[in-house]
Amino acid sequence: MSALLRNPLPRLWLAACVLLTVIPLAVVAGAFGSFDREIWSFLLEHQLPLLLKNTALLAAGVGCGVVVLGTSLAWLTAVHDFPLRRLFFWALMLPLAVPAYVLAFVQTGAFDYAAPASTWLREVHGWEKGLPNLRNGFGLTLVMSLTFYPYVYLLARNAFAGMGQRALEAGASLGLSPWRAFFKIALPMARPWIAGGAVLALMETLADFGTVSVFGYETFTTAIYETWFGMFSLDTAKQLAAILITAVFVLLVLEQFSRGARRFHRNDKSRTLSRRPLQGRLKWAATAYCGVVLLLAFALPVLQLGWWAYETWAEVFNERLWEQAWHSFAGGMAAALLTAAAAVLLALAKRADGSRFAAVCSRVATLGYAVPGTVLAVGVFVPVAALDNFLLAHFGFPEGTTAVFKGTLAVMLLAYLIRFLAVAYASAEAGLERISPSQGEAARSLGCTAWGVLRRVYLPLLRGAGATAVLMVFVDIMKEMPITLMMRPHDWETLAVRIYSFTGEGLYAQAALPALLIVLTGLIPVILFSRAEQ
Repeated sequence: MSALLRNPLPRLWLAACVLLTVIPLAVVAGAFGSFDREIWSFLLEHQLPLLLKNTALLAAGVGCGVVVLGTSLAWLTAVHDFPLRRLFFWALMLPLAVPAYVLAFVQTGAFDYAAPASTWLREVHGWEKGLPNLRNGFGLTLVMSLTFYPYVYLLARNAFAGMGQRALEAGASLGLSPWRAFFKIALPMARPWIAGGAVLALMETLADFGTVSVFGYETFTTAIYETWFGMFSLDTAKQLAAILITAVFVLLVLEQFSRGARRFHRNDKSRTLSRRPLQGRLKWAATAYCGVVLLLAFALPVLQLGWWAYETWAEVFNERLWEQAWHSFAGGMAAALLTAAAAVLLALAKRADGSRFAAVCSRVATLGYAVPGTVLAVGVFVPVAALDNFLLAHFGFPEGTTAVFKGTLAVMLLAYLIRFLAVAYASAEAGLERISPSQGEAARSLGCTAWGVLRRVYLPLLRGAGATAVLMVFVDIMKEMPITLMMRPHDWETLAVRIYSFTGEGLYAQAALPALLIVLTGLIPVILFSRAEQ
C-alpha cells in the first residue's frame, strides 16, 4: 500500500467526490443574494407561517410516532417470547418496501367518502359520514409513522438484543419491576440507537414530497416545487431550499450534541440478553399489537393495491406502462452501477490515503443523503444551467439550441449519484473492513503494481459488497420521486412519475399497478436483509 500512498489519484478522487456534494450545497447556501419582493411578500403573508407550522408539527408528530412504534416493537421482539414472535421479528421490516407516497394514496383511497367500506357503512348501517377522514395532518403523521418506524425498530432491536443480561439483572437487584427496569435502564442504554433511527426518519420526513402532495399538505418541499415550476422563480426556490437544508443540518448537530461525552457500550460481552416468555393475556396482547401494526403498514396496503391492480388491469397494462417500467429499471440500474462504482473507489481512496484529510473528505462526500431531493435538484440545476449558458455563448452550437446538459438524463443520474452515494458507500466500506491491509501488502511483495493490487485483490473481494450497494441504491432510486420529477428529460416518465400523475387527479386505482411493481422490487433487499439477520 505504500505505493498507493504516494499516488495522487486517491486524493484527486476524494476531492472530486467532495466537490460533487459541496457545489450544490454552496449554490443553495448562497441563495440569499437577491430577493423577489413580490413573491416573498406573498410567501410571508400567506404561506411561510403555514409552511413553518406544518413542517414543525409533522416532524414532531412523526418523530414521536416512530420512536413509540419502533422502540416498543423492538423491545417485544428482541426481549420477549410470544406467539408468532419469529415471524414478526423479520416481517416488521417489510414496510420499508412500501414508499410513503404509496401508503399515502392507498390509505387515502381506502378511507375516501366514495370508498367501498364507507359506502357499505352508509348504505347498510346508515352511518352517513362513513369512515373517518384521514386527509389531514393526523392522517399524514400516521402514514409516515407507519412507513418510517422500521428505521427505529431495526436499530433499537439490535441494541436491545445486544444488551448484557447484567443490565436488567441490576434493575432487579435494585427492586425494579421489569416495566420500570425498561424505562430506567434499558431505554437510556439504547438511546443513541433510538435517536439515530429517529433522525433518519425525520430526515425522510423533511425530504418527503410525494406523500405530502397526496394529502395536499403544504410543507417546504411542496413550496420549493411550486415556486420553481408554478411561480417560475428559481431564486426563491433556492432560498426556501436553504431554509430547509439548514433545518436538516441543525437536526443532525443537535442529535450529536445530545449524546455529550456519555458512553453507551456494555461491559458484559460474554452474556447476551435471554428472551423472557410473556404469560397469559400479555402474550396475546403482544401478538395483536405487532399484528395490527404489520397489517396497517404492509398487509392491507398490498392487498388493496392488488385488488385495484386487478380491477384496472385492462386499462393500465399497456405499452406506456412497459415504457415507464423500462425507464425506471434502466435509469435506476444505470445510476446504481454508477453510484456503486463511485462508492467503491471512494472507500478504496480513503484506505489508500489513510490520512485525516481522507476521513473528512469521505464524510463530506456522503452528506448528499441528508439533503432533501427537492433541495438537491435545485442545487444541481443551477450550476448545470450556468455551464449551459457559458457553452452556448462561447461555442458555435446550431441556432435554436437552448440547452446542452440541462434536462438530460446525465444530469438526473448525477443528482442520483450525489443523493445516494452514502447508501452505496456504507456497503462498500463495510466490505472493505473485512479485507486486511496485509492482503494487499502480500500481493505487492509478490510483484503486483498498485493497479494490480486493485484489480486482483480488492475488486474481486469487494464484488459482494458492490452487488449489495447496487441493489440498495437501485431500490431507493425506483422509489425516488422529487429528483425524478424535477430533473428528468421532458419525455422520460417513470413509475414514480406515473403514480404522481394519477394520484394528483385522484385516480388511486389506476396508480395501483405501477405502485405494486415498485413495492415488489423493494421487497427484494428487505427479504434478503431479513434472511441474513436470521
